[in-house]
Amino acid sequence: QVQLVESGGGSVQAGGSLRLSCAAYGYIGGDISMGWFRQAPGKEREGVATIDSNFRTTYTDSVKGRFTISQDNARWTLYLQMNNLKPEDTAMYYCAARFGTPIQALGATSYQYWGQGTQVTVSS
Repeated sequence: QVQLVESGGGSVQAGGSLRLSCAAYGYIGGDISMGWFRQAPGKEREGVATIDSNFRTTYTDSVKGRFTISQDNARWTLYLQMNNLKPEDTAMYYCAARFGTPIQALGATSYQYWGQGTQVTVSS
């Protein structure tokens, strides 16, 4: 069983930066894929950035060049560095994980474990 706990959300003005963190408790090793997803009010949950069990990263088009996903060496902590934030980035951000490599890296249904979420609000 893996428990995910996010932190680092907050409110910033457009153009600002935030760094999200996700700690994976109960993870004792093995091939794990992790990612960040977000959900704005009235919208479906969408994949933002993922890093798979082979360390390949995938980003949704709207964040390419602005967001960077990374992990610590032990793969216990996942990060999302978000730069040049835009109002349309406002959403609840969730950390997700699964063992193995998903067929669809940004597909929410591919992930088994989820955190509670951290709110990101970007004002214009």
